Amino acid sequence: MTYSVKRIGEHRGAPRLYFQGQALAQAGFVRGARYGILVHKNKVELHLDAGAGLVSGKGEVPVIDINNATVLEPFKGHEAVKVEMSKGVITISRLPSVAKAAERVKRAAANVVASIAVAGVCFGGGILDHSAHAGLLDAGVKSHTVMVNEIDEGLVEHARQHNPVIDSGTRLYAAPLQELIQDDEAMAQLPPADLLVAGIPCSGASKAGKSKHGLTMMEDHPEVGHLAHGFLVVLNKVNPAVFLLENVPEYQTCASAQIIRQQARDMGYVTQEVVLDAQDFGSLERRVRWFMVGATRGIDVNLHDLAPAVRPVRTVADILDKHDNHHWGEFAYLKDKAVRDKAAGKGFQMQIVSPSDTKVPTLRKGYHKGGSTDPLLQHPTNPNLLRLFSGDEHARIKGVDPILGEGLSNTDKHIMYGQGVCPGPVIAIASRIGTALRSASDSQPVQQAYRLDRAVG
Repeated sequence: MTYSVKRIGEHRGAPRLYFQGQALAQAGFVRGARYGILVHKNKVELHLDAGAGLVSGKGEVPVIDINNATVLEPFKGHEAVKVEMSKGVITISRLPSVAKAAERVKRAAANVVASIAVAGVCFGGGILDHSAHAGLLDAGVKSHTVMVNEIDEGLVEHARQHNPVIDSGTRLYAAPLQELIQDDEAMAQLPPADLLVAGIPCSGASKAGKSKHGLTMMEDHPEVGHLAHGFLVVLNKVNPAVFLLENVPEYQTCASAQIIRQQARDMGYVTQEVVLDAQDFGSLERRVRWFMVGATRGIDVNLHDLAPAVRPVRTVADILDKHDNHHWGEFAYLKDKAVRDKAAGKGFQMQIVSPSDTKVPTLRKGYHKGGSTDPLLQHPTNPNLLRLFSGDEHARIKGVDPILGEGLSNTDKHIMYGQGVCPGPVIAIASRIGTALRSASDSQPVQQAYRLDRAVG
């Protein structure tokens, strides 16, 4: 069997497919042989028989020249086709990228009436996914989660019990992404999705991560530097109409982001990117994040003017626990370190927050450890006393629904919230995705964005 991609040319105002070479002969289509043509909805078949078609030739080299708009009607508007030659049969069909794009748009258009299917990769505690579902609902689109993948089994089990986006029909894969994609049996069972949401770990791309691990590029990180590949494998398998990817702003300039852009393009997606500040959406934390949205042509997602016209303003006092059973201390060791760092010319310094402040520095995954640059709350009456924010306060600072952290220890809340997102920007983006899905059109055939003249010849 011979498999090839063939460009559709034009001759005398009609589309043209021209075949020449020994692959024809190996399939039995030798010079002088006759064949019949069967035109189906999405493919054309040539069968060796006593049909009207005649294989011509150049010397002994067989040639088939199809220059007929009626025969090639299934590929109207397409630039290229897939060709499979086997004994006695030549099958001409749509390119896989075109066929999969048409299938996912058609599926999403049908599902949006009742409930679209959402898949999550690098799920964490599900804050990103929970926010995406909320945004879809804002646009009047109901949704359900068909699968999630997360390496931390504890977080998966917690989400099973406390995250409302997980239900009895959700497939849960508590495994490294790079392991899951090698499991042929598991991958064969992955359900299709209309929206794929992913928060690839940022520890290789963030400034702190690069500094900590001594990385020259994000992809050098031994555990997470290669996960763009796993994301693309899942993307191809679940074939969503739209995908939403989140990371730190530094990720947009790394090689992985460029690979995702170009592979997504060749899969029929149009990608858009925005960098958003969570404070613009009501978060106390100035958490700036990069988002990539890939939408199949025919689904036009508008990402302009996402932030509210007026920034909501809150103070730290608004999110503080009603009780005061917290441990206050002078944190003398951090104050001494700050003095030493300043004397040594280092840029690190303590970050003190008062109840009247309207913003809070970033609360990281390891916030519970109380690092030298982690924000500390100043006592309202004794300025020498400081404390860490509680896990519940952490949630309110970001704007995370507290139900997601129910039952977790204070430490685990900080870990989950610290590696999660601030919901505001995600809700805004997902709402726009929902609006686009409601008005999706499959009238535009997907064309390849790569250079077919170089890729096909």
